[in-house]
Amino acid sequence: MIVRILFCLSIIIAGLALRRFGFGVGLPAFVVKYGGSLLWGTMVFLLVAIAAAGWSRRTVALIALAIAVGVELFRLVHTPWLDAFRLTTAGALLLGRIFSAWNIVAYAAGILLGVALDRCAVLAFAKSQ
Repeated sequence: MIVRILFCLSIIIAGLALRRFGFGVGLPAFVVKYGGSLLWGTMVFLLVAIAAAGWSRRTVALIALAIAVGVELFRLVHTPWLDAFRLTTAGALLLGRIFSAWNIVAYAAGILLGVALDRCAVLAFAKSQ
């Protein structure tokens, strides 16, 4: 559990750093945009894994993917208050602004990364015991 929390915090920091400093250090727009989406998908996987510690990775991954797809589809909903929230930093980071099917691909890749990280962490922990 603590390993998942630490991984999740690390992913959040990496994602925020990528969005904040990615262009400044010369990273291509593709890497900044979709790298952030990939890390967001990883974060969602880890948050679900933390909340549902006893569930299988497959179940956690499917729930994380459903959440990610739902959030992306929610970008197609527009109301004045929701669009105003999306213009804030928190709104942009949590909900995004514009629908993109490519984001779903990046989220899925991020969820797969989360599955791999989680599996490696569990194996490493088991070896240390």
